[in-house]
Amino acid sequence: MNPIFYLFIFLLGLAVGSFLNCLIYRLETGGSFLKGRSYCPHCKHILGFFDLIPVLSFLRLRGRCRYCQQKISWQYPIIEIATGLLFVLNFLRSDLLGRSDLLIFGLATTPFLIAIFVYDLKHYIIPDKVIFPAIGVALIYNLLKSDIRGMSDFLIPALGAAGFFLAIVLVSRGRWMGVGDIKLAFLMGLILGWPNILAALFLAFFIGAIMGIGLIIIGKKTIKSEVPFGPFLVTGTLIALFWGEVIIDWYLHFLW
Repeated sequence: MNPIFYLFIFLLGLAVGSFLNCLIYRLETGGSFLKGRSYCPHCKHILGFFDLIPVLSFLRLRGRCRYCQQKISWQYPIIEIATGLLFVLNFLRSDLLGRSDLLIFGLATTPFLIAIFVYDLKHYIIPDKVIFPAIGVALIYNLLKSDIRGMSDFLIPALGAAGFFLAIVLVSRGRWMGVGDIKLAFLMGLILGWPNILAALFLAFFIGAIMGIGLIIIGKKTIKSEVPFGPFLVTGTLIALFWGEVIIDWYLHFLW
């Protein structure tokens, strides 16, 4: 494939990442992301075109607002670059499998996962305004590509994952997991299907445990501290989406 096409996909991801930054900020402030121009969160000055070029504007302005000189969060270029790279990975996956529908589905669902990751990491909540549209997109895609018998390939993993987290919420009375994690687990099942959902859940718990222990060791958290689990679930989902089959094959080969 022509490298120019990869560049185009990456640039598209940068642009979507810039939109996600706007979406996340306006979810935080309660504003509408469908209307109104972007502005500096410090001085409220309306941003011009050259202030909004993904990554390049941040570098050109040296991470500061052109108008008030306040620092711009590194969240903005990180999300833009991460979205661009994930868009490229979605293209490589669909090209390898020879399925253009996977590219469309990946490009449609990846931004939701990124928004959930960042928002839950910052605010310890998975917003319904993000999770419900994501579930809707995943359901429509799976319904369109499956017959009646094929529906079980994504509904059973989705319901099974959601039921697993529901059990954790009920047993812990909401102390270990939240209702948002149940919804996210359902979305994971719709995106990954069987058996990749198992790889995603294993990775989420494994990475979460490692990070939790690390934060306790360095004194950032205590054993009783609350830690958002959504970012680990999203991380597990993305790893399983691109390399789930490889991980499962390696694990089975390791066992036998």
